[in-house]
Amino acid sequence: MIIETTEVQAINSFSRLESLKEIYGIIWMLVPILTPVLGITIGVLVIVWLEREISAGIQQRIGPEYAGPLGILQALADGTKLLFKENLLPSRGDSRFFSIGPPIAVISILLSYLVIPFGYHLVLADLSIGVFLWIAISSIAPAGLLMSGYGSNNKYSFLGGLRAAAQSISYEIPLTLCVLSISLLSNSSGTVDIVEAQSKHGFWGWNLWRQPIGFLVFLISSLAECERLPFDLPEAEEELVAGYQTEYSGIKFGFFYVASYLNLLVSSLFVTVLYLGGWNLSIPHISVPGLFEIKKAGRVFVTLIGIFITLAKTYLFLFIPITTRWTLPRLRMDQLLNLGWKFLLPISLGNLLLTTSSQLLSL
Repeated sequence: MIIETTEVQAINSFSRLESLKEIYGIIWMLVPILTPVLGITIGVLVIVWLEREISAGIQQRIGPEYAGPLGILQALADGTKLLFKENLLPSRGDSRFFSIGPPIAVISILLSYLVIPFGYHLVLADLSIGVFLWIAISSIAPAGLLMSGYGSNNKYSFLGGLRAAAQSISYEIPLTLCVLSISLLSNSSGTVDIVEAQSKHGFWGWNLWRQPIGFLVFLISSLAECERLPFDLPEAEEELVAGYQTEYSGIKFGFFYVASYLNLLVSSLFVTVLYLGGWNLSIPHISVPGLFEIKKAGRVFVTLIGIFITLAKTYLFLFIPITTRWTLPRLRMDQLLNLGWKFLLPISLGNLLLTTSSQLLSL
């Protein structure tokens, strides 16, 4: 059977069209995955630059200024340098634990971004148990640090891993009790519902004013969970060289560096969502979607405004943990545990009891 030239051309064009459709489908599938990763990466780079500039201002130094305009590419240069450094393995350590510890710490924190709403209906997973999923996932990170300390076959690293686990357990309980109080106040554990519950009364409807004690306990507990000064006992350089990351080099050391800033960013985002009204404006009875007609162009504009408001609140709040790092001295280990178990735990329990009582009386 002889096939005409036009038919052959038609078949070839059809096959090319099908292959282009497949490529387009793969690219479109990767866009929702790569966009949050790119946004989170840029957010971490901005935090590193902010911390260096703020710390330079506090200590009356110049700060980064050569890598890019105003030194904004300094963190990128540091990451590139770590990427090309040699990865060293301890000769008598457990190579499996040593290698799997840093990725566990990073992945567990990255998964927390699934339930964070960045704008109106802009959330990767709008779950009814969103805040408790965050707590459950973030509690995996200390296991990675403990693996890293144990696999390093180094007493300083192992002590740092043990301190990280003990500190996480001590401060996770008050943190969870504060989140439970917010859930009772909002009648929901979903992050989107919590933001919507604060939008009814504008600025004075923020949970910051309705839960001031819970906010302070949440702030202190989140600083301890992020291992920020004055709670950086797991990597205290005067005592433990560098704690659980003593034996690490290259990209694995970079994983720990990235994990600490990822954790700081996710904690600040949850402060914004739980206590500062999320993406909403601070005007009573006016929400961001209500300002515009809900059409295609309006939806895009609403989404962009919501993202801008969320990030503005987040980065304004970040000044507190950044300035705290450069102003307060490090606690001793016994002081850290006493603060968590003897003070924050009873206070958070009392706050939960008061919240429950007020909700029962309002029925």
